[in-house]
Amino acid sequence: MAKISKTYALGGDTQVNRLGYGAMRLTGQPGNFGPYADWEGGLTLLRRAADLGVTFFDSAWAYGPETADRIVGEALEGRDVVLATKGGVDKPEPGRIVIDGSRDTLLRQIDKALINLRRDRIDLFQLHRVDPNTPIETSVSALAEAQADGRIRHIGLSNVSREELDRALGVAPIASVQNRFNMAETDQADLVDYTAEQGIAFIPYGPLGANPMRQGATLEAREALAWLLQRAPNIVVIPGTTSLAHLDENLGAWDLV
Repeated sequence: MAKISKTYALGGDTQVNRLGYGAMRLTGQPGNFGPYADWEGGLTLLRRAADLGVTFFDSAWAYGPETADRIVGEALEGRDVVLATKGGVDKPEPGRIVIDGSRDTLLRQIDKALINLRRDRIDLFQLHRVDPNTPIETSVSALAEAQADGRIRHIGLSNVSREELDRALGVAPIASVQNRFNMAETDQADLVDYTAEQGIAFIPYGPLGANPMRQGATLEAREALAWLLQRAPNIVVIPGTTSLAHLDENLGAWDLV
């Protein structure tokens, strides 16, 4: 059996540990709205993850909104890690979701994310969801504009179909796709294989399936993460947790590969 690599070259040139960290849980509840209540604890958790070798941290404008970007930026300022965020979806108030993939909104969110993440350039900026009122080509063109002027390094997509990915590839290189995928929900298997063939990272959200609140506290959860790492070499897993102990246990998934 071929040796399974612990790293992946995002966009062909940005090496990341394939066990990353998803920051959605570092927001208020319910519905991931508001700042994380234990802000100092969140800073400690994120720094501990980096100390343990995590090099890829995934956030989004909609998480909070903006507060996940802020805590990630504060915790990891000056660290040699890869920061990813998303735009095109906003949660201005609990229970309300606004999808807007227009050029002006995406560029505005990129500019604010640079401030929140405390970076001169965002390593990976992902279209969080395709706007039904804006062609994906228009949204990706805006991201390509920001890439050309140095505000973002790589472009990613989330919640997309194969057809939408192909349309986006007609506009600009795509470094990643982030769709729901896990041991129990495998309807994206063909897209996982297609992205692997295209040299595109696949970042599965919901890696623990129907039990996202488990935070990686069990052998079963580590097995789920290990399954993803073994499934395809382009998969970068982003389990989220608010527990230092569970963070350590999540990273132990490599022991099962």
